[in-house]
This record gives sequence, C-alpha cells and structure tokens, in this order.
Amino acid sequence: MDFSRITDDLFIGTTPDVREYNRLRKLGVRLVINMRWEHRPQPDPHDPPLSLLWLPTFDSPFLPIPGRKLIQGAQAALKTIRDGGRVYTHCAGGRHRGVAMGAAVLIAQGHDPQESMHLIARRRSFADPFAFYIRPRILKFARHWNQARPA
Repeated sequence: MDFSRITDDLFIGTTPDVREYNRLRKLGVRLVINMRWEHRPQPDPHDPPLSLLWLPTFDSPFLPIPGRKLIQGAQAALKTIRDGGRVYTHCAGGRHRGVAMGAAVLIAQGHDPQESMHLIARRRSFADPFAFYIRPRILKFARHWNQARPA
C-alpha cells in the first residue's frame, strides 16, 4: 500500500490489503473510500471494523466518474471527519479516481477547487488531478456542491 497524507484528515493512495487495515487504523483512519470498479473492498475482520464505502468507477475518459458518487463519498467523509476520524480514498494507483474523491472531500470541507488540486499534486507527486478527464469532474463537483450548500 502506497499512500500520501494530504491533510490531517485525508490520505490518498493505492488499494489497501486487509492486512494493512490496522496500519490505517493507527493513523486514525475510520473511513476507506474505494473508487475501484474492479476490486470490491475486503471486509475488515478487526473490532471495531473500519467503515468501507465502495463507489465503483472506471478510470476512463469514456466513462466519467458520476457526480453522485463524488457527492456520496464527500458526505460520508464529512461525517467521519466531524466525528473525529480520518479518511483514506483510493483507486488502483492513487492517481485519478482516488484523487478525484480526495479533491471532492477537500472541496466539501471548504477548500477552493484549484487549491485542492494543487495541494494533492504537491503532496502526492504522481497524482494527476489535472488529467483532461479528471479535472472537469472535480470542477463540476465543486459547482454542484457549492450551489447545494446552504448560505
């Protein structure tokens, strides 16, 4: 498992193995958001178990990440963070889908979309939130989230 700490509340990385759940737990992670279509999360056998949210998506410019999945993940992440936990978002390589979800979490916390993408790129050098098919999904999420948020 390869991951990067983006903020005190957010980690982005690759798919954790069930043997690595305790490592995440020791970091304060309480929610793992899996963005992989091809890899269902393994149940956590530990007590208490990590919360696992599977939002299957494809890493493809032909099948954009659905906005509703970014919203669902951001809402779950905010609740976890408010309750004192940290969040781990992932995809296969921690470059695109997990990064898009990480950006959605930051935006939901009140960060500017462009600053969120730059922060992720700085903290995870091979993350690519600016990919031609990822950036528009992040910006669309931000528009929707900010319009739906009460003033």
